[in-house]
Amino acid sequence: MLKAKTFTPFLFLFPALLLLITFRIFPIFLSFSESFFKKGFGFNAEKTFIGFENYIRLFNEPILYNSLYVTLKFCLVCIPIQIFLGMSLAVLANQRVKGIFIFRSIFMLPIAVSPVVSTTIWQLMLDKTSGLVNGVLFYFDLETQPFFSSEDQALWAVILVACWRGIPFFMLFFLAGLQEIPQDYKEAAAIDGANRWQIFWKITFPLLKRVTAFVVVTGTILNFILLEPILLITRGGPNESTNLIMWEAYRRGFLYGDLGGASSLMSLIVIIILLLVVIEFRILRTET
Repeated sequence: MLKAKTFTPFLFLFPALLLLITFRIFPIFLSFSESFFKKGFGFNAEKTFIGFENYIRLFNEPILYNSLYVTLKFCLVCIPIQIFLGMSLAVLANQRVKGIFIFRSIFMLPIAVSPVVSTTIWQLMLDKTSGLVNGVLFYFDLETQPFFSSEDQALWAVILVACWRGIPFFMLFFLAGLQEIPQDYKEAAAIDGANRWQIFWKITFPLLKRVTAFVVVTGTILNFILLEPILLITRGGPNESTNLIMWEAYRRGFLYGDLGGASSLMSLIVIIILLLVVIEFRILRTET
């Protein structure tokens, strides 16, 4: 009887663990092993062991450092915006007012739309010739903008697309964290004369630090491996201005047929993400 109770939880976890190992963990190890071989595109392509040659070639290419710079710039802008606006909207959505569920439902809509559909919608809206945004600018006699076609604006347009999906996603976690905070704390602070701003900074925000740590780590991972807007709209351009690291790996493997080079880059991406996550956990753990 004791053994049955001991193994019952693992039986329920087994399907999820099997999917995780099959579609997440196994591909990581497979990609790492493939990075030591030279192999073209296709199942029957010739495979030759070349050791660390793919890594040496990767670090000698300037395009890698440009891609890392663009990705770092993208993440440093995108993640703070997603966290700040996600937390702000969560605070608003946590208010006890009539009809607040309508507000919550509206801001959850971007999560319900698939990344491909949402990217296509933004591509149509920001089109330089027939887009809705440029149509509004033209109506008010303002200068129309190239957005995705401009080297200076393309990355900012991609950030807009990423934030549109990321903000409500992180809002959901912040809202769950806010609803776990006992009202007694806030009521006691209000009785002592604290205003809303003081209650937020002295009570609400410190109690949200665990949620914030989770959101920061999750945001780092999701934004670092973002692909859909680049794949469907910019293709890394104009002039490599939106060449995020995930697109560079995709391009090497599926457009250039360099599976060994793509695997070495994917292995590098995994290592970078792990290092960033460890650093973030240590910093946020120290603060908490």
